[in-house]
Amino acid sequence: MSGDTSNGNGSGNGNGSHRSDLERASGAPPRVVSDSLAKPRAKRFYKQAGVSDAAPFQILLDGRPVKTPKKRALAVPTRALAVAIAEEWQAQTEFIDPSRMPLTRFANTAIDAVSDTLDAVANDIVAYAGSDLVCYRAEAPEQLVALQAREWNPVVNWADAALGADFKVVPGVMHFKQTPAALAAVAQALLPHDAFRLTGLHVLTTLTGSALLALALAGGRLTPDAAWTAAHVDEDYQISLWGEDAEAIARRRGRRAEFDAACRWLALLAE
Repeated sequence: MSGDTSNGNGSGNGNGSHRSDLERASGAPPRVVSDSLAKPRAKRFYKQAGVSDAAPFQILLDGRPVKTPKKRALAVPTRALAVAIAEEWQAQTEFIDPSRMPLTRFANTAIDAVSDTLDAVANDIVAYAGSDLVCYRAEAPEQLVALQAREWNPVVNWADAALGADFKVVPGVMHFKQTPAALAAVAQALLPHDAFRLTGLHVLTTLTGSALLALALAGGRLTPDAAWTAAHVDEDYQISLWGEDAEAIARRRGRRAEFDAACRWLALLAE
């Protein structure tokens, strides 16, 4: 390992989520942030992980600055976030395991990928809003209709009031084109384009299928548990009817871990 202590974590969010048929049909662009991790795990070569004294706060290994895969400084805006990232490095054992370092992966994403494509990442979030999960409603059965209304109506109402938007709720899954003003309101909510905030919002958006849920969560309108529940109304209803298998449970557990890490990332950015 060279003296610049470059880390082996990929520059993607690694969330494993995918677009729905509705989103693909809408013409929304593919995910901008993707996981490029393909390297074998490196052995731990340092004794102590720490943080620099001044902003932007650099992650230090035995006093030397860590570099991203693109050889940029692994530095973040808040001390709280830097300390949490350093704790991930300190928690590594014999080998450095990027799968146990979500905040480091998000930082690499922000610095190496999102900082170079700010407008594209923001536009991708806006594209999700154009076919947002919470705007497409079942027509039957009544129980599912009621569940969607209970969990999703407050989110749409919040977006309309807080963002100055006017999102239309429609039955079925056929794509409905939201007004330019509604999408412009989401775009405005993403300004100024900051790579670190956009990274967290993009992860939450792709995991939930909803830019409105991501913004409501980031804006304090929803707790993480409430946002997660809202994002899984349809899935939970199906589970109540048919049960779930072990593979589905494992996939959901992985998505929840990434979701919780993204929520923590945004919270630490605000400290």
